[in-house]
Amino acid sequence: MSNWQDIQTARYISLSTQRKSGAMVNTPVWAAPEGEKLYAFSAADAGKVKRLRNFAAVRVAVCDARGKLLGDWMDAQAHITEDANEIATALQALRRRYGWQIRMTDFFSKLSGRYNRRAYIRITAPDPALAERQGQGQQSEQEG
Repeated sequence: MSNWQDIQTARYISLSTQRKSGAMVNTPVWAAPEGEKLYAFSAADAGKVKRLRNFAAVRVAVCDARGKLLGDWMDAQAHITEDANEIATALQALRRRYGWQIRMTDFFSKLSGRYNRRAYIRITAPDPALAERQGQGQQSEQEG
């Protein structure tokens, strides 16, 4: 079972967003922690961004770069942020976590003109106390 700490320390997470039909769509993303939040980014016209504008409830799980799940799903909330200060915070967190990889991504995105057409996504556990209890429950199971 995954807990919020596993999600925050994972190199990749699978972000599962809901279509209007109710079907869930899983997408592997980079996500960087900042306090209790995670930040990810995407092209502003990507399907996941459109789905997030309709439904903030998401699921997240630890995965590999190709999206193969390495942990269990956990409920979360995700919102597109358009606040300049929060976007700066997201960029700092992403650069801190992904270093040269995000810098190269930024470089090529700027060359192609896509850099300024990004959407930044804030992901939070629906209830921080719940996330904490889920983590403690997992520890108790492992200890027992």
